[in-house]
Amino acid sequence: PDPILALNRMGSFDWDLDTGIMQMDPQAHEIFDMSLDEYDGRPETLSVRVPPTESTRLDTHVSQAIKDGSENYGAYFRVRRRDGTLRWTHTQGYIRRDETGRPRRVIGIIRDATQELIESEAQREQAALDEFRRRQTNVVQIATAALAHARTVQDVIDVLTDTHGLPRLGATSLVMGLVEAGRIRLVAEGPTGSFVPGTRVTRIDEQYPMSEVVRTLTPRFIESPEDFAESYPLLWPHITDLHITSAAYLPLIAQARPIGALGLLYHDKRGFTDEDRNVLVALGSSIAQSLQRAMLYEQEKDLAQGLQQAMLPRSIPSVPGADIAVRYRSASLGRDIGGDWYDVIPLPGGRVGAVIGDVQGHDTHAAAVMGQLRIVLRAYAAEGHTPATVMARASVFLDELDTERFATCTYAEADLSTGVVQIVRAGHIDPLIRDPDGSCHRLFIEGGLPLGLSAEFGRLHYQVDTFELEPGQSLLLYTDGLVEQPGVDLDEGMKTLQALVHTGPDDVRDLADRLIDVADERGGEDDVALLLLRRLGHVTQQSGGRLQQHIGPGDPEALAGARHMIRAAVVAWGAEDRADEVELVADEVITNALMHTEGSAIVTLRALTGSDRRLRVEVEDASSALPRRREAGESGVSGRGLLLVDRLADVWGVDARGGGKCVWCEFIVPERN
Repeated sequence: PDPILALNRMGSFDWDLDTGIMQMDPQAHEIFDMSLDEYDGRPETLSVRVPPTESTRLDTHVSQAIKDGSENYGAYFRVRRRDGTLRWTHTQGYIRRDETGRPRRVIGIIRDATQELIESEAQREQAALDEFRRRQTNVVQIATAALAHARTVQDVIDVLTDTHGLPRLGATSLVMGLVEAGRIRLVAEGPTGSFVPGTRVTRIDEQYPMSEVVRTLTPRFIESPEDFAESYPLLWPHITDLHITSAAYLPLIAQARPIGALGLLYHDKRGFTDEDRNVLVALGSSIAQSLQRAMLYEQEKDLAQGLQQAMLPRSIPSVPGADIAVRYRSASLGRDIGGDWYDVIPLPGGRVGAVIGDVQGHDTHAAAVMGQLRIVLRAYAAEGHTPATVMARASVFLDELDTERFATCTYAEADLSTGVVQIVRAGHIDPLIRDPDGSCHRLFIEGGLPLGLSAEFGRLHYQVDTFELEPGQSLLLYTDGLVEQPGVDLDEGMKTLQALVHTGPDDVRDLADRLIDVADERGGEDDVALLLLRRLGHVTQQSGGRLQQHIGPGDPEALAGARHMIRAAVVAWGAEDRADEVELVADEVITNALMHTEGSAIVTLRALTGSDRRLRVEVEDASSALPRRREAGESGVSGRGLLLVDRLADVWGVDARGGGKCVWCEFIVPERN
């Protein structure tokens, strides 16, 4: 103990905020009239000496000093000694913070201040006045602190009508109205039963106190029941049962215009001091600012959500052979909305395009970019471009949009008659496949750069992966808000999602609801979009049905993927007997195009109907040179390609296509039983 402190009958304490332990010296124990063995080092133990009201006030004072960055604080409070007498105590604390500004310790002194407060009547009155002023100021501070967290008008109302709200304000009853189109609409009243019939909506020119303060922009303090009855004869008869003795009506003014009015009614108070009036006016100003923020927030939120909803598809088309469910969950706060989107695009020949994407950022600009990108991607798909071309063109569009945003996206084009799905991933998260028995696995897709970035860096080639979606299987596309959680890595999030999908209901709509409910329960800060596509079964292929894939030069994986696509489609279309022939012929024609044109090729498989049922393979390249037969010789390793084509295909030919050509082959296949 410091000898100087001891000589002045002052105690000291050292409060470790991390552990909650507060050490006190013997003089401090004396002030609290508590022996060493009665105190265990925890501030809560002192509650046996500090009355609850004093403890609450002291805690509020200390907490406010810690939160607002103060270096020190001082406060008076009372201590009840063993004999029941109350003694005034004064404490002075010094807050020690680390280099980040975080409070770590409070070191301070404590002393018995009773004598100095009661030395004279004047001093006692002054102390009481100071205490009263502090309490009045706390009304504004506490209310302001609570209102600072209010985001909506209802939040502001909840703060004021909360069970603890009225006691803090010292009022018996409260009413609040908002100005709307020349009228005042009552939005809050408390406690229940204090509403006056006929005052739900009143005109500003009527003889009511809220109307008066809105008209004059001046507070109205009603000093007595007589003053109330004389000034407002229309209202007074309806509130006599509340036993009102005085009232304060405050205009709620924001940016020099009235947005509402607040009424506080008292049953144990007559008259208002200057201090009372100043505190209430400050309170009204704080409430008005919170209301204005809340109203602007709600307007911005409505605008943002309206914009975002306008950018998303209004409805999902019915697609024969598929059961599709889409869901969207917004985690928006004001303007902070995301650029997540989904889309379902009907395509010729019973095919369907499924899109999921996410534009970088969480604002209205992200939503606007999302809307434009969704539209152009839909247009490119509807024009009949391959999935890789759709992605590449969308990336170029985004790069030329004069925005710094990029977007991740997955585009899947499914032929529901065959189950063949061609899928492209641009920086997006991998999709999932759910089997009919509920088991779920991740579909690893070779990905490219996000849209916008691939165009900027000149890497517009997107790998097209092909797989078969069996009847009863479901494809799940989703944005990262469904798997990302604070403190959890992506792989763990994926495993959690797979478990949810595995244990979820079979119906795609019910499963989509379940996944969105989980996202709501988690309360993430990112939007969530998801698309579930379940293949129902075999669908009769329509005339003009088509699968298409781009193959770059020197890309053996793309060539293998094209062969897989063709075989899977031929088998799914019920032409298993000719699958080997079609695959072999297609491989020869594609290889010929890649070897002799030194460029890329586009392979297309079509199902044609007419007098007979045929499969048509087309391979386009950019060379105008026509293929020609060559004699391979007995030991030659090349030269037999066109011979195979001629022997295995029922008919083949070459068509000019702009600056290039198209080599095509047709195979007659039996009608499906």
